[in-house]
Amino acid sequence: MKNVILIFILLISTVTYAQKSNLSIFNNLVGKSWKASGTWGDGNKFDQEIRFHFSLDSTIVIAESYGYINKEQTKTGLRNHGIRQYDKNTDSIKFWEFDVFGGLTKGSVYSEGKNIIYQYTYGTSTVTDMWEYVDDSTYNFKVGSYENGEWKQVYLSTKFKKVK
Repeated sequence: MKNVILIFILLISTVTYAQKSNLSIFNNLVGKSWKASGTWGDGNKFDQEIRFHFSLDSTIVIAESYGYINKEQTKTGLRNHGIRQYDKNTDSIKFWEFDVFGGLTKGSVYSEGKNIIYQYTYGTSTVTDMWEYVDDSTYNFKVGSYENGEWKQVYLSTKFKKVK
């Protein structure tokens, strides 16, 4: 009986550790705030601060984004609440991003080296957000059409910097 309990505890520990390590691409972002400003291709302003933290015993990453909360871009506040979770059925990381306007963006996340790449469907297009690693306190951030390792079109290009 003791052996069965020991094996059970080891299996649970292994599964939990595997989930945590599958979210390790977020380790540099977690526990910090990141801020960026820029201009979208259509001329709208982009100002955002994102705070990342682990939750549920490190099995998910929560992202809270602060930015414009009205269409006129005059009020700021909590704009998005995001969840990133490793999906063992597809062996991939999924994300859900809920916004203050009632929208939901969902897609997948993967890495290329230290770069973090989000892909999702927006209307009929596949859109990519890339956090391109520069150093531990800076990421180049791009939003656009990214295929086969190449940017076909860029809608936004700016930098996220760690808030000191």
